[in-house]
Amino acid sequence: MKRFFQLISFPLLLGACSKTLQEDPYSIAEETFYNTPAEVATGANAIYTPLRGVSSMGALYTVQLECYADYMYGRGSHAPLNDYNGLDNTNTTRIGDMWRTFYESIRNANIIIKRAPQGTKITQQDVAKFVGEAKFMRALDYFHMVRNWSGVPLRTENNMDAVDVKRNTAEEVYALILEDLLYAETNLPDAPRLIGTPSKWSAKTLLADVYLNLGKWTEARDKAREVIQSGKYSLVNVTVADDFEKLYGAEVVNTPEEIFYLKFSRQGSNQGFQYVMYAHYPGSGYFPPGGFYTNYSDAQAIPIMKNWDRNDLRYIYNWYPQTFGLGANTVLNRKFRDLKAAGQNNAGNDYPMYRYADLLLIYAEAENRASNGPTADAMEKLNMIRRRAYGANPTVANAAIDFKLADYNTMQVFLDLVVRERMYETCYEGKRWLDLKRLGIVKQTVLASKGKTVSDKHLLWPIPVIETNYNKAIDPIKDQNPGY
Repeated sequence: MKRFFQLISFPLLLGACSKTLQEDPYSIAEETFYNTPAEVATGANAIYTPLRGVSSMGALYTVQLECYADYMYGRGSHAPLNDYNGLDNTNTTRIGDMWRTFYESIRNANIIIKRAPQGTKITQQDVAKFVGEAKFMRALDYFHMVRNWSGVPLRTENNMDAVDVKRNTAEEVYALILEDLLYAETNLPDAPRLIGTPSKWSAKTLLADVYLNLGKWTEARDKAREVIQSGKYSLVNVTVADDFEKLYGAEVVNTPEEIFYLKFSRQGSNQGFQYVMYAHYPGSGYFPPGGFYTNYSDAQAIPIMKNWDRNDLRYIYNWYPQTFGLGANTVLNRKFRDLKAAGQNNAGNDYPMYRYADLLLIYAEAENRASNGPTADAMEKLNMIRRRAYGANPTVANAAIDFKLADYNTMQVFLDLVVRERMYETCYEGKRWLDLKRLGIVKQTVLASKGKTVSDKHLLWPIPVIETNYNKAIDPIKDQNPGY
């Protein structure tokens, strides 16, 4: 009996100045496909499609994480998240959709891992590259899942047709993530197959982040250092706030800072970055089709916002005032904007999952921890980002801008500085909440920022009923996360 799968290809970026999208949905038979490099590439492209949807990293996944951040609030149906007491029915349904899209992506990766080695018209070198790409993406999917749900069922190429799969432990999930990434690091090409697919440097960067989350400071530092020393990446130069459009703008195809991004396009149906729609107020001018202004902040009531230097070009670029009945100091984030978008679902911005600034911050933190205190090299990497934030050359020391090592000379003081600067650098990229959880400072940070007590149940999402209703290997009570 043939098994058929619906595949939709990934954006193919052609030329230096434009993004073009090729979307060819069709059904294929697994047994007769995956024989040539082109066929395997089509299957590999399908791994990205679920993640780019509105229910996942294309919008609502990142919106949800931003609602939790200490500097942000959620509005409308996301407002209950501001209570930090778990999920109401609407948001429980949403995270069920996220669970589904992660497993759709994992399923498509598993098909490549299983079928590519059986191809009849493809070299072993190409097989290794495609399997490396699929394992990178599978590891990325599970990395996001384990941080939000803890242990989850491990579906691999060996059991992907099984319905009843036990809930694995977080340790088992991380073991698979590391196994996949070590394979990807070895077998992915030096340059990505397409813009928006991973290279071996993407794998090393993700490995560094995983090691950081596991408290393996030396390994995290060493992987990050390998990427730095490769010379493949550099910070985009900025002299005025609007120059950050060269990094985040809707017209940007690729930058020297891009290590791994999810790519979007205005062309084609529903292929845009729908996250932009959730950011903006109608008539603000930053997204002409309008928006939901789901996430907002307070420029004075939130300490980390109040203390953000207004001369920092990142603050100028990121925030704009907009009052809609929630206080005179209400601000919205404009990091992702598209003044030429023709519809709410076709913003051309890309989602920066890993860029060189992230890598430098990972290195600075890991070097500080591995050395039991900050080093000149860790401070230099942090200062590169700071110089750029004030319009200076990132690679040239600047006494008027640079942090001084003597002022941040203990491990904890330097770590606090890195964590603050990481928020300033990556705000509205869906990273702050996961950082606070990783660092074990969620409760104290949210209490200090918003006066809210974070309940234990809020730290993890519930295993959704779309899993527990059908997977008999999971007990809906005993295997559920606490509080649900």
